[in-house]
Amino acid sequence: MKKTRTLVFMSLLVSLNVLLTHVVPVIMTGVVRVSFGFIPLSLSSMLFGPVIGGIGGAVSDLIGMVIAPKGPYFPGFTLNAFLSGAIYGVFLYKKPKSLARIILAVLCVSVFVNLGLNTYWLTILTGKGYLALLPARIIQNGISSLIQIIFIPAIWKLVGSSLEKDYLRQPA
Repeated sequence: MKKTRTLVFMSLLVSLNVLLTHVVPVIMTGVVRVSFGFIPLSLSSMLFGPVIGGIGGAVSDLIGMVIAPKGPYFPGFTLNAFLSGAIYGVFLYKKPKSLARIILAVLCVSVFVNLGLNTYWLTILTGKGYLALLPARIIQNGISSLIQIIFIPAIWKLVGSSLEKDYLRQPA
């Protein structure tokens, strides 16, 4: 019963991630995209751990590319979605959801995945130089990081902690 419960919750969070990342992004240009897909991704990782959170991120990316493609499919972005979910899980699964931990998780995702790998993948896809793409991406990731640092603890307090306490941790 617990596996079924996990599968159902992950399905809902993957669906929400696809919607918030691929269907209704807040800002999108050729290189910069800001969305709220980090909310279900971080929540799934906090509730179910780095492996399941990472798989949820990768599945969300694959489904999103089928439903609402924004250019050609590139497997590097699916890897990044997995790594983002895994990083949130490493920092926040079965650990205190302190502001310091959330900031560290967000900064790791932002610096290593978004600024590092995503920018590299964009250089491959666009043919533009890494340093040419970096300034706009630093600004975008700075803004995104601040938004995430505000929203992740708020969403956890509103939804995550009660889900973890009252529903997900009950014996089947």
